[in-house]
Amino acid sequence: MNGAHDLKIAIDSWVLASRFRYQGTYVYAQSLIAEFKKIARTSPEVQFCLFTSPRNSNDAGLVEVSERFQLVQTSLLGHDRLWRLGGASRAAARAQADLIFAPTLSVLPVGKIPLICTIHDVTPVVMPSHSKKVTILQRSLLWFASRMARSIITDSECSKNDLLKLYGLAESKVKVVYLGYDKGVFNDVAPDPELQKTLLTKLGIEKPYILHHGMIQPRKNLKRLIEAYRLLLDRNKNLDFDLLLAGAMGWEYEEILTAAANGAGKQGRIVFPGTLDAPDLALLIKGASMVVIPSLYEGFCLPMVEAMACGVPVVAANTSCLPEVSGGVLRYFDPRSLEEMAALMEQMLEDEQLRKTLAEEGTKRAAFFDWHRCAEETLAVFREEL
Repeated sequence: MNGAHDLKIAIDSWVLASRFRYQGTYVYAQSLIAEFKKIARTSPEVQFCLFTSPRNSNDAGLVEVSERFQLVQTSLLGHDRLWRLGGASRAAARAQADLIFAPTLSVLPVGKIPLICTIHDVTPVVMPSHSKKVTILQRSLLWFASRMARSIITDSECSKNDLLKLYGLAESKVKVVYLGYDKGVFNDVAPDPELQKTLLTKLGIEKPYILHHGMIQPRKNLKRLIEAYRLLLDRNKNLDFDLLLAGAMGWEYEEILTAAANGAGKQGRIVFPGTLDAPDLALLIKGASMVVIPSLYEGFCLPMVEAMACGVPVVAANTSCLPEVSGGVLRYFDPRSLEEMAALMEQMLEDEQLRKTLAEEGTKRAAFFDWHRCAEETLAVFREEL
């Protein structure tokens, strides 16, 4: 370390590239950085440095410096492959850091500076969400990081168990630190009715609606959600709801658009509002009759927690970490069963008391998750490993 009690942490800013805005890993890194800045102001034994480069569109340059939190410019960050295969370690050594923290699986632990990285989940192995080329790279990074990193942080007990099983790691090497969410935006405070009306009018929404928000990709199981939604409306003509699938188009989204188009002209509409900023997304969530999380695999599922925090009834798949993170307070369905998904959605929409109960229980559970707690527990991992 730099002194008897000093700890200098270099933060890999690769995930803050502008192309990742609104993605969960970007939000995670951005939120931790904000909390680390607060911690540094009151903890003289800790200092942080965040790498920036004028050679690319990395949003790290937008972060303001503060006491014991500095920005370090390095041209290495402008060379993607070089940065990931040793450049980050070289930059950390030049900055005289004690360790490198990678908020996502982005760099290999090369050189003398130990790496602690967050592996949010094992999606590249169990349910790839990118092209074959990218998936091979992600799997390679997973393999090397799991073995060579000083310590691994992950988002849930479910993800920890996946890592232990896949890579045969010592249980003590993998630490579970739950994420937080923006409580100033995602909360159960009643929305401004005029702002909400303006947003819904802009999106062309006139009816009550069921909502899902997140990347439009196969892992989210949206094709089955569309089919279950159609089954629900075909079976119960008294229900008149649109289905909103908010989020950016991801990998292999075409089959989801095709599934939506195949039902055109039938009762109910499927709307793709696209990517929304956080305040608008919160307005959209708060206006929903119900949020459905049918995902086949998640490491934490920030959209589920955001919806719970907004006081909206949520139903979710019974897979991966979803029951764990939601604390078992929701209602769950088999995500591969259209019948089960449609039946639960119908029950929810027709039972006002059940919706109220789930909304209340969900809000209580969501309050547990906090970015400051996440940052403090992450810093505790750093201290423990050095």
